[in-house]
Amino acid sequence: MDRAKIEAGVSLILEGIGEDPQRPGLVGTPRRVADMYEDIFVGIGAPDPAELLVAMDGDNHREMVIIRDIDFYSVCEHHLLPFAGMAHVAYIPNKDGVITGISKLARVVRQVAARPQLQERITSEVADAIVRALHPAGALVLIQAEHLCMSMRGVRIAGARTVTSAVRGIIESHDATRAEAFALINTPR
Repeated sequence: MDRAKIEAGVSLILEGIGEDPQRPGLVGTPRRVADMYEDIFVGIGAPDPAELLVAMDGDNHREMVIIRDIDFYSVCEHHLLPFAGMAHVAYIPNKDGVITGISKLARVVRQVAARPQLQERITSEVADAIVRALHPAGALVLIQAEHLCMSMRGVRIAGARTVTSAVRGIIESHDATRAEAFALINTPR
């Protein structure tokens, strides 16, 4: 990251909206924004997220695996405003029963989200990473998120959640399997 460019850009934005970047409350803002961008955009230039999904030697499982309620934060690439929500990830291991650690699935979601993004792209990229890494019989990613670009500007509908899904393999082609995955994701706590 080019911190100097970020800080200069933030100063220009502050001036552009009619603020004084030198007033006491704003003096450190360009530096703080640069610090924040280093933190929230760690996914820029990160390796292929499929590399995080390492198969577990000696372990195998043939039934559906689901991790629900993976919280994540991202930034809309259209308005540079945050969106946040929950991702739900499911996969059915291949005939060899190849599985990965469940924390790895959460890491994939967070890595893919950690750059200027679209919710639709996060959903597809996570599903495709699972397919590339694990060659599962099927995969499903469901994401629900609130977008501040819609809540605090434009139509100003606070609390509205966008839902996207990406479905691959047997979960896509077999109605009963897809219904089972969605039912398990939607099971009350």
